[in-house]
Amino acid sequence: MGPRARGRSPAAGDTVTSGDLRRLVVLRHAKSAWPDGVADHERPLAPRGRRDAPAAGRWLREVGCVPDLVVCSTAGRTRQTWDLVSDELDATTPVTHDARLYRASAGELLGVVRDIPARVRTLMLVGHNPGVQDLVLMLAGEADGYALEQTRAKFPTSAIAVLCLHGPWPDLEPGAARLTEMVVPRGAKP
Repeated sequence: MGPRARGRSPAAGDTVTSGDLRRLVVLRHAKSAWPDGVADHERPLAPRGRRDAPAAGRWLREVGCVPDLVVCSTAGRTRQTWDLVSDELDATTPVTHDARLYRASAGELLGVVRDIPARVRTLMLVGHNPGVQDLVLMLAGEADGYALEQTRAKFPTSAIAVLCLHGPWPDLEPGAARLTEMVVPRGAKP
C-alpha cells in the first residue's frame, strides 16, 4: 500500500456518529488501457488497473470506510473500477452513474456533491483527473499528516482521498473539509 496520513481528527475508519459529520471519499479510476480505435469514454482498465482496483476496495473495507452512496462517472474505466472495488466490500452500496463526472472540473464535481441527500453520511465519487485532485485540494482547508502535500504532488490512478466535513452537502464550501487520508493502494504483481 501507498502512503497514509495519520492524525487524531475523524479518520477514515472512525465511526461517523455525529449528526452532521460526513465523509467524502474521492477515488480516481484505476490504470486504464489505450486500445486502438476505442473512444476515450469507452477505454477499459489495463491489467495493472484490474489488480489495483480490488486493493482499493480492500483498503476501504479494512479501515471501515464503506460508502452509503457511490456517484460514478459513466466512462468504462470508472465503471470497471467501481465494480472491482465493490466486489471487495462487505456491503451492497447503491451506485449512480452520472455523466456529469466525465471530464468534470472541481467546480462541477462540487455541484454534484451539493445535490446529495442529507441521509447520505459517506459519499464516494469515482472520477477522473484533474477534476478529482482539484476537488480534494479545493475542499481541504485542513489536513492530517502529509495528506495535503501528497495530494498536491500527485493524485495517481487508484488514489483515494477521504475528507471529513460538518453540515449538509448543499452547504459544502471550498476549504470546509479536513483531508484525513490520501492513499494509493496497489495490487500485487503476478
